[in-house]
Amino acid sequence: MSAEFTGVRRIKDIDWGRWQPVDRATLVFVVAGDDILLIEKKRGLGGGKVNGPGGKVDPGETIEQCAIRECREELGIDVTALEQLGEHRFQFIDGYSIHCWVFRTADWQGEPIETDEAVPLWRRLDDIPYDRMWEDDRIWLPLLLKGQAFTADWIFDDDTMLDHRLTLLDKAPGAPTE
Repeated sequence: MSAEFTGVRRIKDIDWGRWQPVDRATLVFVVAGDDILLIEKKRGLGGGKVNGPGGKVDPGETIEQCAIRECREELGIDVTALEQLGEHRFQFIDGYSIHCWVFRTADWQGEPIETDEAVPLWRRLDDIPYDRMWEDDRIWLPLLLKGQAFTADWIFDDDTMLDHRLTLLDKAPGAPTE
């Protein structure tokens, strides 16, 4: 945890140029026609919530490699043709922080299965269960589904969003190679 940002409650109170995440992670949203593949997360950050498959980037792993691995581990599927559309910087007031890259794809192989980490949940695009998701998802997920690139900064107190800044982009934000 980073004590430097502990207790911060507003976007403007952070020097985002110096901000460093505790963890780096990915999220993937598989879209098949009018349906989206979500997960009911069983454990870890966001346990009990609905989200896309994803997780922490391992040392030496690219964000794309992480996205592919996490879909395999959480749902037993192999995703390809990943399109990176979003970048999140989450700061929690307890000092925890995470830098997360978001992908969309319509290409995968395999049948989603329940694992120790997640339960697959297919939903219609017009019936996404936002009331069971993180508060910020209802702001940016519709953008991702339309193919709109973005970058966003978020301040959270546990499950409660305190502040945010969302910037629409002409193209996907740059991503690190490692």
